[in-house]
Amino acid sequence: MSNTIDLKGRFAVVTGGAQGIGRAIVERFLASGAAVAIWDRDEPLAKKTAGELKGRVEVIAVDVTDFASVERARDATTKAFGRIDVLVNNAGIAGMNTTVAEYPIDEWKRVMTINLDSQFYCCKAVVPGMVAQNYGRIVNIASIAGKEGNPNASAYSASKAGVIALTKSLAKETAGKDISVNAITPAAARTAIFDQMTQQHIDFMLSKIPRARFVNVDEVAALAAFCASQDCSFTTGAVFDISGGRATY
Repeated sequence: MSNTIDLKGRFAVVTGGAQGIGRAIVERFLASGAAVAIWDRDEPLAKKTAGELKGRVEVIAVDVTDFASVERARDATTKAFGRIDVLVNNAGIAGMNTTVAEYPIDEWKRVMTINLDSQFYCCKAVVPGMVAQNYGRIVNIASIAGKEGNPNASAYSASKAGVIALTKSLAKETAGKDISVNAITPAAARTAIFDQMTQQHIDFMLSKIPRARFVNVDEVAALAAFCASQDCSFTTGAVFDISGGRATY
C-alpha cells in the first residue's frame, strides 16, 4: 500500500505523461488528489491514457521543443485549471548509442533539444505564474547518466547533466518564494525508451545497478509526488538519487 501524499486542490502539469514514467506520475498525482494536465505530442495516446484514469485529467497537445507551442499549452492549462501549481518535466528520449567520434551532429542536437531545451522552455513559461502566486513545485526528471556519464550515450548523458544544472540555477533564482525546484535521477526503467537502445547498452546499465534490477516506474512516481507536495518546502536545488545504489555522489 502506497504512502499517502497530499496533493488535494493542486493543479499539475506532466510532460510526456501519456506513457512510461510520465503516466505513472500522472496516476500517483491523481491518487493523491491533484488535477493533472498531460502535455504530450501524441494526442491520441494521451487521450487514451486519460480515458483509463480516474480523476480530473486534461489533455493538452504540445510540442515541448517549440516555445510558442509550450506557451499555448500553458495558457490552455491555466484556462482549464485557473493556475499551475506543479510542473513535472518528464518528456525525453534516449537517442543513439554510439561513440562521441561517430555521433551524428543532427542526432546530438535532437537529443539536446528534446531533453534539455524543452525543460528550459517549460520552466520559462510556467515560472512567472508560480512567482506571482508565491507557490510552485517543479520536478525535473534527469538521469543517473547525467551524474556519471554513460559510454555510447554522450548526448543523453550531457543533456541530463544540463537538466541538473538548470534545476540548481532556477532553484536559486526562486528560493525567495515558496517554490521548490528539484531533480530526480533515476536508473533506467523498462519503458518504451528501451526501444531506442541497443541490447548491449541495456545490459551495461543493468550491470551497474547494485540492486540488480531496473527501477519501477511507480517508485519514481512516489518520489516525484513528494517533490511535488507542500511538504517539500525547504529542499530546493536538490538532486534526488533513485538509482538502486549506482550513484557514487
